[in-house]
Amino acid sequence: MRSTIRRLKQNQRIRIAPGLGLALLTLGLVACQSPLARIDARTAALLKQQSAILGSDAATPRTGFRDQKPLTRKSRAYRPPDTANTPDIKFTPANEARDVEKRLERFHKASSASGEPMRLTLAEVLRIAQDGSRDFRQAEEDYILAAVRLLTEQHRWGPRFFADSSLQATGSGTDGSFQHAVDIINSLRVTKRLPYGGQVEARLIWNATEQLRRQATGRYRQSSSLVLSGDIPLLRGGGLSARESIIQSERSLVYAARTFERFRRQLVLDVASDYFNLVASAKRIENQRKQLEGLKALYEQTSELVDAGRLRAFQKQLARSQVLGAQSSLASQEESFQLQLDRFKVRLALSIDQPIEIIPMQLTIPEPDTTIEAATLAALTYRLDLQNQRDRVDDQRRAVEIARNQLLPDLNLAGNVTVPTDPGVREGGLGLEPEDLNYSASMTLGLPLDREIERLSLRSALINAERAERNYEQTRDTVVVDARGAMRGVELARLRLNLAEQQVIINENRLEEQKARSDEVNPQAVVDTETDLNSARNARDQAASDLKVAVLRYLLQTGQLRVTRDGWISPPEGMGEVTESEMPNDQDSTYPQDQEKPK
Repeated sequence: MRSTIRRLKQNQRIRIAPGLGLALLTLGLVACQSPLARIDARTAALLKQQSAILGSDAATPRTGFRDQKPLTRKSRAYRPPDTANTPDIKFTPANEARDVEKRLERFHKASSASGEPMRLTLAEVLRIAQDGSRDFRQAEEDYILAAVRLLTEQHRWGPRFFADSSLQATGSGTDGSFQHAVDIINSLRVTKRLPYGGQVEARLIWNATEQLRRQATGRYRQSSSLVLSGDIPLLRGGGLSARESIIQSERSLVYAARTFERFRRQLVLDVASDYFNLVASAKRIENQRKQLEGLKALYEQTSELVDAGRLRAFQKQLARSQVLGAQSSLASQEESFQLQLDRFKVRLALSIDQPIEIIPMQLTIPEPDTTIEAATLAALTYRLDLQNQRDRVDDQRRAVEIARNQLLPDLNLAGNVTVPTDPGVREGGLGLEPEDLNYSASMTLGLPLDREIERLSLRSALINAERAERNYEQTRDTVVVDARGAMRGVELARLRLNLAEQQVIINENRLEEQKARSDEVNPQAVVDTETDLNSARNARDQAASDLKVAVLRYLLQTGQLRVTRDGWISPPEGMGEVTESEMPNDQDSTYPQDQEKPK
């Protein structure tokens, strides 16, 4: 048997079918090219094309992802996972007489590594959020996956090439006499889906047979054949319903592009809100320190008056109690600010040990002068999430038509044409003989005797279509409510800022008058004034931050917020340039230096 195989190789010089040779050549070319690089290039081109449709400010996701190293047999992924839950846990009780203030100070220092802190302005924060935050990467990957799914579906509808090779040994025996044969079959085929249902296929088959036990008629034989076949549905499964998979994939990519762009805008609002809250928290701490200094001065003054016999002793204890309360509030605010700062690092995907410094910046963004009707019309026109909800209604309507198509009878047209080589020649090669072709054609009709499941599917599709319309109506009404609420929110934030600024001025004048008449004023009245002044300052600073956030929220809820590729705000026509500038050194003023405070 071995000698026969060796002779077969020598005589035929290891005959390789044309289909097998082409398959090996294709495999070699593909092996020389990185498949991920090719996929990334196609995905990037598709995303760039889709993002350009949304506008010049729309960002194109990055498609360069690192590859994962192959797992070894000893990898943890192939072993049952370990669980850390041992009972050997040690707990060390703290000394209640410890110096708590120093311990808190050490904890705050330990939470950030030593080194130069990263100075973050609003523009830098927005850039980092649009570049490396985990939420942004997640949204970016969702967009990319939608593009990959479309590329997958487009490939299914394009011509697909396959090359198969098989080696088969067979034997048959008669009264102890056995005959053995080796078959080498190579098949090169290409398939293509038809636009309105069905599939056509072309196959080139090369077959070589060698009988291992030599007979008078048993010799090496080789033949080839070209086969063309097709299957086309004319009723059920045909028409536009056959293209549902690629139609939905194309529409889903549009939805993903809108969702990604909507996320970028929402991220600007969320990160800017966190930034302004941090600035407001830092100002509250500064205001609390000012109040604490004032209370300490009041305590010293009250102590002197008590020692002089001009005030009763309980007034000194009252002033001391106010100082302790202010110290406790300051410690709580500092701890809250540190926790807020750490969570902000997590949001920006910064290292927890990275020290950062929030630089208070003023955002120069004008407040809108609009009406209820204009805000509502803008939201209904430009909100990307509303457009997605509206277009999904069409998806459900299309699903109803597909379900109706499944109720039709089956009427399929099939055909097959085979062109062989000359059967009288032992080595046919590629010399096809059209005169010896074989063909077959058939039409199959399947009567719709059992369509109960399809009718149930149609009812489900109709229900889902009605549900989609209700969801769209609810989303539309919610968008209107959000737009109107955001517009009123801007006016409310401006009102609160004006009132808070007036309260600060009133309490500052009140405190100055009480300090000028310290001999006549009850210390408790001064304490009340200090508390009211601190509350007014905190309310003013928070209102100033809320006003900027309210304007951004109005732009987002009405669909007018645009974000540049580096994360900055792209103003709509008529707004003017949106800029940032450092706040004045005077912590009591939240207004630009060239703007007067309200009276």
